[in-house]
Amino acid sequence: MRRLVLPAILALAAVAPAQQTETGQLDASPSLFTVMAAINAAGYDAGVDSPNGDPLRKAIREELAKRRIPSLAALRDFYAAHRKRTSSEDLNQYISFALSVSGPPAFQFKEKDADIPPDAAALKDLTPLLVAFYKEANVDDLWRRSQPHILEAIARYHRPVLEDVEQVNAYLRQPTSGVRGRRFQIFIELVAEPNQVQTRSYGYDYYVVVTPSAEPRAFDIRHAYLHYLLEPLTTRYREIVERKKMLFEHVDRAAVLDDSFRHDQLLLTTECLIKAVEARLDHNSGAADEDLHQGFILTPYFYEQLGLYQKQEASMAEYYLTLLGAIDLGKEERRLSQVEFSNQKTARSAPAAGPPVLKGAAKTLEEAEDLYAGRQLDKAKETFLAVLEQTDRQPPHASAYYGLARIAALEKDPATAERLFLKALDNDPEPQVKAWCLVYLGRLAGLAQEFEKATRYFRDALEVQGGSQKALDAARTGLQQVLGK
Repeated sequence: MRRLVLPAILALAAVAPAQQTETGQLDASPSLFTVMAAINAAGYDAGVDSPNGDPLRKAIREELAKRRIPSLAALRDFYAAHRKRTSSEDLNQYISFALSVSGPPAFQFKEKDADIPPDAAALKDLTPLLVAFYKEANVDDLWRRSQPHILEAIARYHRPVLEDVEQVNAYLRQPTSGVRGRRFQIFIELVAEPNQVQTRSYGYDYYVVVTPSAEPRAFDIRHAYLHYLLEPLTTRYREIVERKKMLFEHVDRAAVLDDSFRHDQLLLTTECLIKAVEARLDHNSGAADEDLHQGFILTPYFYEQLGLYQKQEASMAEYYLTLLGAIDLGKEERRLSQVEFSNQKTARSAPAAGPPVLKGAAKTLEEAEDLYAGRQLDKAKETFLAVLEQTDRQPPHASAYYGLARIAALEKDPATAERLFLKALDNDPEPQVKAWCLVYLGRLAGLAQEFEKATRYFRDALEVQGGSQKALDAARTGLQQVLGK
């Protein structure tokens, strides 16, 4: 690794601290940067001499070593007391903490105690130490001066990430990168051990943290993005997955399959589909069979069925139920009974992403939707109302009001339904929710013979970018009926 002098890396730059990022954005995190700087000063040395490390890390360490930092002694004690068995486990907990707090200068947890990831909650006493360190070490100055170098690293990822996201969206017929108000966020972190790609799914936020490497980890990011899009679909249809339980007994023979997949049917199903999609995207017809011998038992089935998916027009979000429902237990049982699983892992795919952690309002909203789908309206109403108490974020509120409005419509209370649909629109709904709210408002206006208002609502629904195909079709049908009056 070339040796760069300190001023060349920590360039003097009038760059404002990074602001909270939006959906799908590629950026760096001042919270991660501060936590990594703190533990580097406190004794975190993993990979510091690796040829794939970034020179910024050594520059930050050298700069901090020159500064008088009164809180450093307590930080060193804290780091030593919380050290894990491996460098990977050590890093994991601090990434979880950094993603769970609000960032400088307060570093307060963003969620209520019950919703804080356990490994992050175990570091709760780090907050006051980090507040002091941030001020005493003048980390804000280090962050600003590091920006030109950080932006260069981010620029390496722009094209491959954009191409992969567009490729996946096109294949899954996903109009935007949004999923029920969730956010996909990539952070590049240069002050950490190299060659790490870590994912976290916390409620509505899906994070990918990438540390320095010889080449951009575009494959791993694409793999994480597929998890972000497909995990909610598998969760939605978990009852169907659970009906295929007999097939999952074969994973007991797959010696190299990671335990996270072995003990989680939903996660394994998602991973099998992801691997099948990757094989299709990469035109690698032999990959599905390789994955089968690693223990990803449904990958060949999904690979075959994706050929049929490609010949029709529905999005994966709409087609996934058909994909799961078409699994022939007898046929797949015969296939799996003949498989001799491998005793050696292959290195084709990215490390397994952890299962999503649906907590708080995100989990409650999923439960409410399930209750609504089962027409348990009283329980669904209570659960949608609970969402409003569990978070201050607008998109979940919009989804809750949308659910309550649909219940009011089923209960033949059009005035309440209209009020709640409008309330949902006032709370920054995700595109699919927005489109359906407008469709329902158009229908209500049509029933009230307010045809001009109905026309406006249906036309507005057709203008929503990212609305589902079914919502668009419903808007077109409604508009035709109104114009025919």
